[in-house]
Amino acid sequence: MILKDRFETLCLNFTEDKILIEKFWIEIEKNYSGKSRYYHNLQHLENMFEEIDEVKDQIKNFNNISFSIFYHDIIYDASSKSNEEKSADIAKERLEILGVNNDDIQRIYEQISATKSHKKSDNEDTNFLLDADLSVLGKSSEIYLEYTKQIRKEYSIYPDFLYKPGRKKVLQHFLDLESIFKTDYFKNKYENQARKNIEVELENL
Repeated sequence: MILKDRFETLCLNFTEDKILIEKFWIEIEKNYSGKSRYYHNLQHLENMFEEIDEVKDQIKNFNNISFSIFYHDIIYDASSKSNEEKSADIAKERLEILGVNNDDIQRIYEQISATKSHKKSDNEDTNFLLDADLSVLGKSSEIYLEYTKQIRKEYSIYPDFLYKPGRKKVLQHFLDLESIFKTDYFKNKYENQARKNIEVELENL
């Protein structure tokens, strides 16, 4: 499904105000289409929905996880350490206006915030979100290589002597985890290839 249509269908569960929905969609589209968005863009959202659609029957609240996908990177500044918090704040503000109930808004807020540390959650829906967010790590070596180039462009404000140590630290963190992926589905699908991809990138940094 086209992202815009998916967003409208999602929002119509809570409001009939199509002008409001259009306004919120334009904000999402504009933010994810920013000049510095080489990876964290609309294509990233499409990929996450493709992954999450495959496990729809295992997700308890698909509306919540859908909102979390749309808003999890609405703020993305490579020089900031508070992107996730800012994104969660925007989601909260917009969803309150849409009329989403407070419990669900809180869950969405927590899901978006969880994309900062990517730690395993007690909430399985959150784990599916985190795994979909990291699914690129387990793709083919060609897709992974393209992803690393896109990430490097997003961090182009940093010279290699700053970027490489930071990137190595992130990659080593993933390898040190007992499992990169939190759910059995994504673990079986991507874990082995993700570790191979990360090891190759580390060797080449």
